[in-house]
Amino acid sequence: MSERSSLSRLLLVVGMLIMAMAAGILGAHAGDVPLPAVPKATGGSCVAPPDVMRRSHMSMLQHGRDLSVRQGERVEGGRLTGCISCHAVSDGKGGAVTVSSPQHFCRACHDYAAVKVDCFECHASRPEQPAKATDAAPDAPASSYAALADYAREIAR
Repeated sequence: MSERSSLSRLLLVVGMLIMAMAAGILGAHAGDVPLPAVPKATGGSCVAPPDVMRRSHMSMLQHGRDLSVRQGERVEGGRLTGCISCHAVSDGKGGAVTVSSPQHFCRACHDYAAVKVDCFECHASRPEQPAKATDAAPDAPASSYAALADYAREIAR
């Protein structure tokens, strides 16, 4: 029985070594996974830096929703339409793509992360006016982003 036990232990150790080597080989290629191609925004500055927006945009959108819908406070320039105007992707015909297109700004990351974009079940997924690449900033002054910018700083801590 001890001979069989020793053989079982040896096979277990060899199996673990093979699995560790396979994990090392597979892990070495983990950096080769392509990242999503995120279209560049055409507007001016956003309410927060890109790293904060990537990490916290959902809670910022929910915060804006709570202010607007639940508390009745409308934040000038803090609407989803401001995001859509700056991040519109041209369809090549003078218009912007809708969320049904894989080129849509939001879908770039949401498809990559396998997360459903449900904002556009109620909201428009492209700007009412075609976005121009030469636009320096949205019509609203930078100070109109104060509530969302404060919230962005708060959640970035």
